[in-house]
Amino acid sequence: MKTTLEITADPLAKDLAFLAERLTAFNDGDVGASGRKALAVFVRDEDGVVVAGISGYTAWGWLYVQWLWVDSRLRGRHIAGDMLDAAEREALARGCQNAWIDTFNPTAAKVYERQGYQPFGTLPDFPAGRSRIFLQKRLA
Repeated sequence: MKTTLEITADPLAKDLAFLAERLTAFNDGDVGASGRKALAVFVRDEDGVVVAGISGYTAWGWLYVQWLWVDSRLRGRHIAGDMLDAAEREALARGCQNAWIDTFNPTAAKVYERQGYQPFGTLPDFPAGRSRIFLQKRLA
Protein backbone atom coordinates (compact mmCIF):
# COMPACT_ATOMS: atom_id res chain seq x y z
CA MET A 1 0.00 0.00 0.00
CA LYS A 2 1.44 3.39 -1.05
CA THR A 3 0.87 6.17 1.51
CA THR A 4 1.35 9.92 1.74
CA LEU A 5 1.86 12.06 4.83
CA GLU A 6 -0.29 15.16 5.16
CA ILE A 7 0.10 17.95 7.72
CA THR A 8 -2.76 20.42 8.06
CA ALA A 9 -3.93 23.17 10.37
CA ASP A 10 -7.41 22.86 8.86
CA PRO A 11 -8.46 19.21 9.00
CA LEU A 12 -11.77 18.19 7.46
CA ALA A 13 -14.49 17.39 9.98
CA LYS A 14 -15.15 14.07 8.21
CA ASP A 15 -11.48 13.08 8.59
CA LEU A 16 -11.50 13.89 12.31
CA ALA A 17 -14.75 11.96 12.72
CA PHE A 18 -13.22 8.98 10.88
CA LEU A 19 -10.14 9.11 13.11
CA ALA A 20 -12.29 9.23 16.26
CA GLU A 21 -14.43 6.34 15.00
CA ARG A 22 -11.42 4.15 14.22
CA LEU A 23 -9.64 4.89 17.52
CA THR A 24 -12.85 4.26 19.45
CA ALA A 25 -13.31 0.91 17.70
CA PHE A 26 -9.71 -0.04 18.48
CA ASN A 27 -10.01 0.95 22.15
CA ASP A 28 -13.35 -0.81 22.53
CA GLY A 29 -11.73 -4.01 21.26
CA ASP A 30 -8.66 -3.51 23.43
CA VAL A 31 -10.11 -2.51 26.82
CA GLY A 32 -13.89 -2.59 26.38
CA ALA A 33 -16.46 0.03 25.52
CA SER A 34 -15.82 3.37 27.19
CA GLY A 35 -19.44 4.40 27.58
CA ARG A 36 -18.23 7.91 26.73
CA LYS A 37 -20.91 10.51 27.29
CA ALA A 38 -20.63 14.29 27.21
CA LEU A 39 -21.19 16.19 30.46
CA ALA A 40 -21.65 19.94 30.75
CA VAL A 41 -22.64 22.25 33.59
CA PHE A 42 -23.58 25.88 32.93
CA VAL A 43 -24.28 28.88 35.11
CA ARG A 44 -26.40 31.53 33.40
CA ASP A 45 -27.24 35.09 34.34
CA GLU A 46 -30.78 36.51 34.45
CA ASP A 47 -30.69 36.97 30.65
CA GLY A 48 -29.70 33.37 30.01
CA VAL A 49 -26.11 34.22 29.09
CA VAL A 50 -23.50 31.67 30.17
CA VAL A 51 -21.31 33.20 32.89
CA ALA A 52 -19.56 29.99 33.95
CA GLY A 53 -19.35 26.45 32.74
CA ILE A 54 -17.78 23.02 32.63
CA SER A 55 -17.40 20.83 29.59
CA GLY A 56 -16.09 17.31 29.74
CA TYR A 57 -17.19 13.72 29.56
CA THR A 58 -17.48 10.46 31.43
CA ALA A 59 -15.78 7.30 30.17
CA TRP A 60 -14.46 4.05 31.66
CA GLY A 61 -15.69 5.05 35.12
CA TRP A 62 -13.94 8.44 35.09
CA LEU A 63 -15.11 12.02 34.84
CA TYR A 64 -12.78 14.20 32.79
CA VAL A 65 -13.26 17.96 33.14
CA GLN A 66 -11.80 19.33 29.92
CA TRP A 67 -12.84 22.98 30.31
CA LEU A 68 -13.84 24.99 33.37
CA TRP A 69 -14.39 28.73 33.10
CA VAL A 70 -15.90 31.36 35.40
CA ASP A 71 -16.48 34.96 34.33
CA SER A 72 -13.98 37.21 36.12
CA ARG A 73 -16.83 39.15 37.79
CA LEU A 74 -17.97 35.96 39.55
CA ARG A 75 -14.66 34.50 40.69
CA GLY A 76 -14.18 33.99 44.41
CA ARG A 77 -17.83 32.98 44.95
CA HIS A 78 -17.26 29.18 44.96
CA ILE A 79 -18.98 28.85 41.57
CA ALA A 80 -16.21 26.57 40.27
CA GLY A 81 -16.67 24.36 43.33
CA ASP A 82 -20.44 24.29 42.89
CA MET A 83 -20.07 23.31 39.23
CA LEU A 84 -17.53 20.60 40.09
CA ASP A 85 -19.88 19.27 42.79
CA ALA A 86 -22.71 19.10 40.23
CA ALA A 87 -20.52 17.40 37.62
CA GLU A 88 -19.25 14.90 40.20
CA ARG A 89 -22.80 14.06 41.33
CA GLU A 90 -23.77 13.40 37.72
CA ALA A 91 -20.63 11.33 37.19
CA LEU A 92 -21.47 9.24 40.26
CA ALA A 93 -25.01 8.73 38.90
CA ARG A 94 -23.37 7.46 35.70
CA GLY A 95 -21.31 4.95 37.70
CA CYS A 96 -18.02 6.85 37.76
CA GLN A 97 -15.64 6.35 40.66
CA ASN A 98 -12.93 8.89 39.81
CA ALA A 99 -12.37 12.29 38.22
CA TRP A 100 -9.44 14.15 36.70
CA ILE A 101 -8.73 17.66 35.56
CA ASP A 102 -5.67 19.60 34.41
CA THR A 103 -4.62 23.24 34.47
CA PHE A 104 -1.60 25.46 34.05
CA ASN A 105 -3.08 28.15 36.30
CA PRO A 106 -1.73 27.92 39.87
CA THR A 107 -4.84 29.62 41.28
CA ALA A 108 -7.11 27.11 39.56
CA ALA A 109 -4.96 24.24 40.87
CA LYS A 110 -5.54 25.52 44.43
CA VAL A 111 -9.30 25.68 43.80
CA TYR A 112 -9.27 22.08 42.59
CA GLU A 113 -7.20 20.97 45.58
CA ARG A 114 -9.74 22.61 47.92
CA GLN A 115 -12.34 20.47 46.13
CA GLY A 116 -10.39 17.33 47.06
CA TYR A 117 -8.36 16.87 43.88
CA GLN A 118 -4.77 15.71 44.35
CA PRO A 119 -1.91 16.38 41.91
CA PHE A 120 -0.53 13.28 40.21
CA GLY A 121 1.73 14.74 37.56
CA THR A 122 3.10 17.86 35.93
CA LEU A 123 4.49 18.90 32.57
CA PRO A 124 7.07 21.65 33.13
CA ASP A 125 7.10 24.64 30.78
CA PHE A 126 3.66 23.87 29.34
CA PRO A 127 3.21 26.70 28.49
CA ALA A 128 6.63 28.31 28.89
CA GLY A 129 7.15 29.55 32.42
CA ARG A 130 4.27 27.49 33.83
CA SER A 131 3.64 23.85 34.55
CA ARG A 132 0.55 21.94 33.48
CA ILE A 133 -0.74 20.22 36.60
CA PHE A 134 -2.81 17.03 36.44
CA LEU A 135 -5.12 16.33 39.40
CA GLN A 136 -7.41 13.45 40.30
CA LYS A 137 -10.12 12.72 42.84
CA ARG A 138 -11.77 9.55 44.09
CA LEU A 139 -15.53 10.05 43.87
CA ALA A 140 -16.85 6.86 45.42
